[in-house]
Amino acid sequence: MNKKRMMETFKRLIEIDSVSGDEARIHDFLKQYFKTLGLEVTEDQSREKTGLGSNNLIARLRGKRDVVPLLFSAHTDTVEPGTGIKMIEKNGHVYSQEMTILGADDKAGIAIMLEAIQRIQEEKIETGEVEFILSPGEEVGLLGAAALDMNLIKARMGYVLDSEGAVGRVTTASPTLYMYEVTITGKAAHAGIEINKGISALNILQNALNNIRTGQIDKNTTANIGFLEGGKAANIVMESLLVKGEVRAIDPMQAESLIQEMRQAFEIAASKYNGKVKFNIKKMATGYNLSEKTAVMKLLSLANNKLENKMISETSGGGSDANIFNEHGKQVVNLSIGYKKIHTTEETIAIDEIEKATCLVIELIKNAPRSEG
Repeated sequence: MNKKRMMETFKRLIEIDSVSGDEARIHDFLKQYFKTLGLEVTEDQSREKTGLGSNNLIARLRGKRDVVPLLFSAHTDTVEPGTGIKMIEKNGHVYSQEMTILGADDKAGIAIMLEAIQRIQEEKIETGEVEFILSPGEEVGLLGAAALDMNLIKARMGYVLDSEGAVGRVTTASPTLYMYEVTITGKAAHAGIEINKGISALNILQNALNNIRTGQIDKNTTANIGFLEGGKAANIVMESLLVKGEVRAIDPMQAESLIQEMRQAFEIAASKYNGKVKFNIKKMATGYNLSEKTAVMKLLSLANNKLENKMISETSGGGSDANIFNEHGKQVVNLSIGYKKIHTTEETIAIDEIEKATCLVIELIKNAPRSEG
């Protein structure tokens, strides 16, 4: 493997600013890079829907082997502070100068793709068809992947290169996520003169909370209320209150049941006090839970065994583009690629982990199962 080239590519990627919504420059760079490598490059028209800096980008490596097509996915955007990133290499690891993030999340994933393609070509490794998908806006709600035209994607199984931790770890389960907002409306009144004429939005909330489960509901389910805003003055009965919360559950039916339980609790409480509630729900991601017996996991196990990587299956409390692919009927898991302390100025990744992840991608492509029929 050409370690020097791999790290030069990674350095070039992180030095292209691409904070969420500003992905145009890195997409232009990648389109040209993939074309230089001889891949077929297409993009959808998702930008019209998302308002992000670019469309989703798909690069296809054509192959002659009669095996199932595979997809590999990474996102091109970063969180803040992500402008003017400079890389420092020390003791086999890379860091930023601690004024910014490093951006290994997820430009390490992109560098892994590019190095894997070049090694496959240099070593004349025979492949089937492989689709490399680059999505913008992942950090602000999986927006790019959610708007991806899935008709452009042939593969029915694949791997997202976007998880923290050592190579060999894999996220096989991720939750359905609902975000909700509740606007509680009561009636204002002077607290010292006519308090009984008021309807307290706070009282409605307190009553609802008596019938709402929050915290760790069970091993794979959580619920949280994280934002409250309301009231005008200490001497005025609170007329309105805004509540924001979320529900996460690996089982989509459990998530749906819990969110409806919350809606009912607020509606009953409002009725009791003659107030009103407006309950708005937004589904942010659909959960998935893939067993070791699925084709995507069998291939991953085979590749890890060949490389003598210790494979560890994990359940995540968060979402990734893998959630979107699974929602559309594709078997996709999220692979750890070595980065640590993401979304902080202490973000880092070991060079050896980038190498190991690149080898894993190549091994997955080499061992893709034969097509049926």
